[in-house]
Amino acid sequence: MREISVPASYELGPQENLTDVIVDNAMRRPNLTVLSRPGSGGWEEINSTRFLAEVSAVAKGLVASGVQPGERIALLSKTRYEWTLFDFAIWFAGAVTVPIYETSSAEQVRWILSDSAAVAVIVETSVHEAMVTGLKPDLPSLQKILTMDGGAVADLGSAGTTVDDAQLEQRRRQLTADSVATLIYTSGTTGRPKGCELTHGNFLGLARSATSLFPELVNEEASTLLFLPLAHVFARYVQILSLVAGSTLAHSPTVTNLLSDLASFKPTYLLAVPRVFEKIYNSAEAKAQAGGKGAIFTRAAETAVAYSRAQDDGGPGLSLKLKHALFDRLVYSKLRAATGGKLNGSVSGGAPLGSRLGHFFRGIGMPVLEGWGLTETTAPATVNTLTANKIGTVGRPLPGTAIRLSPDDELQVKGIGVLCGYHNNPGDAQALEDGWFSTGDLGSIDDDGFVSITGRKKEILITSGGKNVVPAVLEDHLRAHPLISQCIVVGDQKPFIGCLITLDAEMLPTWLSNHGKQALTVEQAAADPEVKAELQKAVDTANAQVSKAESIRKFEVLPTDFTEASGHLTPKMSLKRTVVMKDFATQVESLYS
Repeated sequence: MREISVPASYELGPQENLTDVIVDNAMRRPNLTVLSRPGSGGWEEINSTRFLAEVSAVAKGLVASGVQPGERIALLSKTRYEWTLFDFAIWFAGAVTVPIYETSSAEQVRWILSDSAAVAVIVETSVHEAMVTGLKPDLPSLQKILTMDGGAVADLGSAGTTVDDAQLEQRRRQLTADSVATLIYTSGTTGRPKGCELTHGNFLGLARSATSLFPELVNEEASTLLFLPLAHVFARYVQILSLVAGSTLAHSPTVTNLLSDLASFKPTYLLAVPRVFEKIYNSAEAKAQAGGKGAIFTRAAETAVAYSRAQDDGGPGLSLKLKHALFDRLVYSKLRAATGGKLNGSVSGGAPLGSRLGHFFRGIGMPVLEGWGLTETTAPATVNTLTANKIGTVGRPLPGTAIRLSPDDELQVKGIGVLCGYHNNPGDAQALEDGWFSTGDLGSIDDDGFVSITGRKKEILITSGGKNVVPAVLEDHLRAHPLISQCIVVGDQKPFIGCLITLDAEMLPTWLSNHGKQALTVEQAAADPEVKAELQKAVDTANAQVSKAESIRKFEVLPTDFTEASGHLTPKMSLKRTVVMKDFATQVESLYS
């Protein structure tokens, strides 16, 4: 199949905007709990009436401080309740939100504030405030810096008492479905980040699409814990989806406290990137090995995968059912309990999850549904569902979305989620042709309309022998190993494929202990023969997925990691290949010397 289009399942009026969601919730279901935030006695519930009042108060403060319709206001903070509060308040004031990762460097912040011509920036901490204050002389448009931890919510609430309800209503009613809601800057794996202009209609239409696709997951009885950065389009979409559906939304600022937050909040669905699910699996395996139950976990994992695969092939037999029931008591129930015990399903995006993990989680009763999309498509363009889940694919197009393949198999998207343009970049209009957005991802569409991603168009390596190699296939399998943090497959115009590997500093001590080895630093472990032998096994497993000509012949273990702080990863953990290749050119060349 070369093209598939799914009809819209939602209605979207031309005058609708995202502020209508908050107003409608308060009118139609005033006592519905729509948000939950950490309090002194646990999670504090916030109903739709209270949330509308808090949003309105902050929005009035923005209006009183001089914010004009259409002006840009930046948000620089970890994921927390105030992020969502300010996001909607900015829209109520008729303005446009510009999210910035709280881990961004000063230069990245300066670029985004300058390019967007933001008139104000709302930061989380005094450290952020100091950084932006230092940049202010280079930012003529920037007038105000507000600090969440410095009382910005209360200060705006006090300032807004001079603005009446009619003024605020007039502001929000100026917005339409075609109004730009946000400028989300791409992560910038190559060149300067570009501001994607996403509209109120982009988010509303896609959120309503998902409520029709996931009635079992996304409803008024559901809840989710959001821990992805809200500067990322995926998290931003989930925030809006939750409020559209009337689900309860809570925030967890870091993955450090994620397990305890999951256990106390007990969400019914989750949205995450594959690395989170890899960590859950690897941590469970390492814990089992440390407790002398590694063999049990291995058999339990194999049974879960087999049980899931059998669901696609006539169903499991009696013997498999009995083994599955045994391991459910011994292993699976404990894994479910660790996430709160109420998960009905999760959605994974941002990178390939891998078939084995997909089958494992479905097999233990925690199905992870893969989806695919980009910032330019307002996050999801395709997704698997609980009733139509083909593991190994990223699902079918959402209602109101069409997917097609270009002559060279690049995936192109058209529909409700596609951006209206790039801010200050009219020259990038070639990415949009007759409404079709060229994603840069290579893929295929099967006869049932399920989409698979095979790699990035710009990341294909061509060996000196003329063999085309897609790095993602090998890299995704390698990163699933508990010892491996990051990796980069190399070999463009070289005689064979090689790889640079970094070690996972968090998992390394557990692995060493489980294998009866003394503690080693990452630098020491990178040169350790047993560690290298274990990594060779991981390479062999990855090589089994490709032909001999595409397989990794040599690899080197680096004594350091690729991180966002080192400049080798974007905030959404995508590899900056050009930077890595430049900084580690010597190590790459040593593979071929």
